[in-house]
Amino acid sequence: MTKDMTTGSPMKNIIRFCLPLMFGNLFQQLYNMADAIIVGKCVGKDALSAVGSVGSLNFLIIGSVIGLCAGFAIPIAQRFGAQDIKSLKKYVVNIIYVSIALGFVITVGAVLLTKPLLNLINTPQEIYEDAYNYIVIIFAGIGATMFYNLLASIVRSLGDSKTPLYFLLFSSVLNVGLDLLLIELFNMGVRGASVATVISQVVSGILCFIYVKRKFPILHITKDTAKPDFKYILNLLKNGLPMALQFSITALGSVMLQSSINGLGPDTIAGFTIGAKTQLMIVLPAETIGLTMATYCGQNLGAGKLDRIKKGMGSGFVLAAIYSVIGVFVAKFFGPYLSLLFVESSETTVIALAQQYINMGSYFYLILSVLFLVRNAIQGLGYSITAMMTGVFELFARGIGGLVFVTRFGYDAACLINPSAWIVADLFLFPAFFIVMRQVAKKLKARKTE
Repeated sequence: MTKDMTTGSPMKNIIRFCLPLMFGNLFQQLYNMADAIIVGKCVGKDALSAVGSVGSLNFLIIGSVIGLCAGFAIPIAQRFGAQDIKSLKKYVVNIIYVSIALGFVITVGAVLLTKPLLNLINTPQEIYEDAYNYIVIIFAGIGATMFYNLLASIVRSLGDSKTPLYFLLFSSVLNVGLDLLLIELFNMGVRGASVATVISQVVSGILCFIYVKRKFPILHITKDTAKPDFKYILNLLKNGLPMALQFSITALGSVMLQSSINGLGPDTIAGFTIGAKTQLMIVLPAETIGLTMATYCGQNLGAGKLDRIKKGMGSGFVLAAIYSVIGVFVAKFFGPYLSLLFVESSETTVIALAQQYINMGSYFYLILSVLFLVRNAIQGLGYSITAMMTGVFELFARGIGGLVFVTRFGYDAACLINPSAWIVADLFLFPAFFIVMRQVAKKLKARKTE
């Protein structure tokens, strides 16, 4: 069930790993979008605005949890590449200990801070109650989110991107079914959407755990690996916390931007929400190529194969460039139809605002693709703090843009804030990547001489 990416054609390895992961991420996006789509269609535009108004808070907390899980899996990819199975199992054990502790703290903190955060982003009073009812349940279910994403990240670090896809497919279908059941039949409104999301995550996590236990003997815990080890915990935190902070810092910029958007009224909130969610779906293949590079670089670093890392990055750049052209075409010609997933065709103002956001962002897809690729490669090479710094630059760009330009120039400026953040992040990432590669080369050379 595992996949060794340290041998064979780098391009073929990347594509074979990337395709199942891409479909998995597509369903992850549909999974995340299902709430907004069904709420918009079944409850109405204001309810959609309520769900959309807390999108940045969702990204801030849940995105950080997903980043934490992905960071925890990096040492496992490296130990797998080095074929150090005993250390790999120790990392799995210590991930469990750390995740239980952090999961509890994050859940309690997020639930307690929900109302202050809603006030912070200037949530309009007419949608405040729905926004709170939706996001507080999502936060209460953080444990379920962490459970599934930890298992999925660990399995992917072993080169298997197919297994998480199967459970995500099931979970996505279950989520849509529960959304329709709870919202339409039981009239639970936005509460039904969030409850459906949490239940789907729980079921998906349990099924994934059962499957992993049966099919991945390499992850089975033995007596000599079952004890907590501070050295392993420290390295997990070294990889996981910066990646979580990377998401958090990036999300803080989004929170600041969302705060400005929330002051422009429900129609603009709805249009921005649809545009942002549609764009996430369009750029998903580029994001997937980046995520693939984290596992690819991690395994080849563990195997000490610097040349394969360089060749793999070249292959990744080619794939990213090809997709960027495709992405612009999809945005231009299919964007309006994708917007109709969320609202009725009569909502012409909302659809026009959504398409404006999609069109303006599409011109910068190559810049975003490079951002995904290089940042994840740096993460896979073990330089989590360097990768995290991209979030600082994005925070600066989004924060300044939201506080200064959106308040002054309105929605036109809002559509260009994210592309500006991508450009600023890339200006940092390119020199950082070459510095990281030189440091990796020195470390591998020193390892050979030992």
